[in-house]
Amino acid sequence: MTDDFASLLLAWWDAHGRKDLPWQQDRTPYRVWVSEVMLQQTTVRAVVPYFERFTARFPDVAALADASLDEVLHLWSGLGYYARARNLHQAARVVALQHGGVFPHTQEAIEALPGIGRSTAGAIVALAYNRRAAILDGNVKRVIARQHRIGGPITRAATLAALWQWAEAHTPSRRARDYTQAIMDLGATVCRRRNPLCDACPVRSTCAARALGDTARYPVSAASRRRRLERRRYFVLTDPAGRCFVERRPPSGLWGGLWSPPERPAGESATTYLDAAGIDPAQVESVAHAPAFRHAFSHFDLEVEPVYVRLGARPLEVRDGGGTWIDPADHRLGLSAVAARILAASASMELSRDP
Repeated sequence: MTDDFASLLLAWWDAHGRKDLPWQQDRTPYRVWVSEVMLQQTTVRAVVPYFERFTARFPDVAALADASLDEVLHLWSGLGYYARARNLHQAARVVALQHGGVFPHTQEAIEALPGIGRSTAGAIVALAYNRRAAILDGNVKRVIARQHRIGGPITRAATLAALWQWAEAHTPSRRARDYTQAIMDLGATVCRRRNPLCDACPVRSTCAARALGDTARYPVSAASRRRRLERRRYFVLTDPAGRCFVERRPPSGLWGGLWSPPERPAGESATTYLDAAGIDPAQVESVAHAPAFRHAFSHFDLEVEPVYVRLGARPLEVRDGGGTWIDPADHRLGLSAVAARILAASASMELSRDP
């Protein structure tokens, strides 16, 4: 059975929906899964080039499972939320080992994979297998909250339960794939967070928030937390060939598993760092402090203080953390956007002696 909401939405999607996205071509459960993970908290526009590069290198589960984490993170570099890439890689190995390399068909089995929750599992079931399964990503939450004027902070359990109830009620048993894509498209292109295009909305006649003129109130955001500011200093060691020293970050936490120039507390001097790293001062040709810049995360801002150290000879070893030397323009390691930015500047830095 298809309710009025779903019927109106499907008719709109048939005429106006997006049907040429890369993951909609040569559709496989694997490609749908990769796209759904990449699209978590990320726009379609940002995801498209990453998806195309990623699936060209890893065309199926087996290729992804056989890859090293460094290579996976390298192709994810710049997309952010790197736990997604680590979970994707881990899940591919679970599929290879426990499912014979065949992506699971049931919502329960899909949801059991690392990094996949109820909504993502539902999207994979609907989009890959065309079977009925409700979803509740950020776009769908906004559509349903406005359609039924569901109040309460969006993160509250009671609010989520109400949203899921309506998501289940509206999801039709037929054309599950098209409906799922349609409601995501509606939230992304029409029922936008700001300045929704209500006059172009196919379900405007049934939207309770529009009827009362208060669409801006829904969904209700959780109380914002006060943003904190953290400061870190990054030491960029450069050898005579222009190669830079990088360390692997811890496997979890901020930029987990990625590589970065050595990160140390703000205010640590170059002398202190070089002494701890076991680098002879006679090897240091020049040191320069570049202007600090800020990088925004969801709940805090990071003030980055790059310190560039040019060496006359590469040290036999760098103590205080294992690492490797890379050409910033030619490597296969995963770097955060911040690490890539400060490494790229190493070649053009005009270094001078620290006073």
